[in-house]
Amino acid sequence: MSFFKLNKSPSILFLLFFIVACNASTIDTKKIAQLGIKNFDTPANNVFSSGQPTKKELSSLAKLGVKHIVNLRPAQEQSWSEADYVASLGMQYHYIPVAGALGITVDNAAQLTELLETLKNEPTLVHCSSSNRVGALVAINARAQDKNSIEQSIEKGRGWGLKGLEA
Repeated sequence: MSFFKLNKSPSILFLLFFIVACNASTIDTKKIAQLGIKNFDTPANNVFSSGQPTKKELSSLAKLGVKHIVNLRPAQEQSWSEADYVASLGMQYHYIPVAGALGITVDNAAQLTELLETLKNEPTLVHCSSSNRVGALVAINARAQDKNSIEQSIEKGRGWGLKGLEA
């Protein structure tokens, strides 16, 4: 059978479509929202922000197709190894320690932005304790890198969880 005839075969075309469809990363945002994760939001396609998820919520996120967890909480804020637990669930763990308001820096904002860009819209949850630091870093980046106005930057940050670190 020639290559040309093989490509015209309906069964081969169906198989190719099936393979592509199975590899497409689709996340049911409604199901994730129903988990009740503290301050959960969907600020970007396949990227979620929240406060600290519980172990049960992390397990559910893995089952729903989330591939990456980005933790902004410094080690002294946690009493368990989130990195080990996330790895045991088959997800990738990323860590950018942001220690309170003093950790809200242009460097940390750039690091988060670069990380999210490398993940190429794979399903990702970015969290801190309440999502306030998540939003603050996004706002800083919107101002520093994207050159948005202060008001636009704060509004963008609010979409990611900013609610008390505007100053």
